[in-house]
Amino acid sequence: MERTISNNLVLVSLLREVRSCRHCEKILPHEPRPVVRAAESARLLIIGQAPGSKVHASGIPWDDVSGERLRTWLGLNSEEFYNESKVAIVPMGLCYPGRGKSGDLPPRPECAPLWHSKLFDHLPAIELTLLVGRYAQDYYLEKLPGGRPTISERILQTDWRTAGYLPLVHPSPRNRRWLSNNPQFEEQVVPILKSRINKLMSYVE
Repeated sequence: MERTISNNLVLVSLLREVRSCRHCEKILPHEPRPVVRAAESARLLIIGQAPGSKVHASGIPWDDVSGERLRTWLGLNSEEFYNESKVAIVPMGLCYPGRGKSGDLPPRPECAPLWHSKLFDHLPAIELTLLVGRYAQDYYLEKLPGGRPTISERILQTDWRTAGYLPLVHPSPRNRRWLSNNPQFEEQVVPILKSRINKLMSYVE
């Protein structure tokens, strides 16, 4: 019991340190605002790309249209999704990277090497990790011989019933065409994903 309390205090202190990070202060086009949620008891970890402008303003991860679709895929309502005792949310880039010519800029490359392993060392209960979008997948999944696989290839090559890391296409409205061209994802893969998420969320110690 004392060890659990001690570990929780360490994670709380670490999260405070992460949220006060100013490592990219001179690079970002705005005031840094790292967005992250975690608790030692969390069983599901979601690693996405980086906060968008709306999330930067609210400080609430996935507080946008993409988040609505992601929650639909997972079969979770907002209360369940934001229950950090069960769901940890740690993006590849913790701060909004700013706007580019054709959309948001890529996640800052400094964040994951700087913070991920430190945070994940204090998340011992994680059983399933969702890698949402290419940046998270390229960082955490081994590249196949012959080059970097496409999102479609990664999804097809994954055992969705047993794998600990699951590659999801990003739920952004920009990917409507991909979803339209790959109906098997929502027809066949998403039901398996929902089933696994439901088991994780309904687990009681």
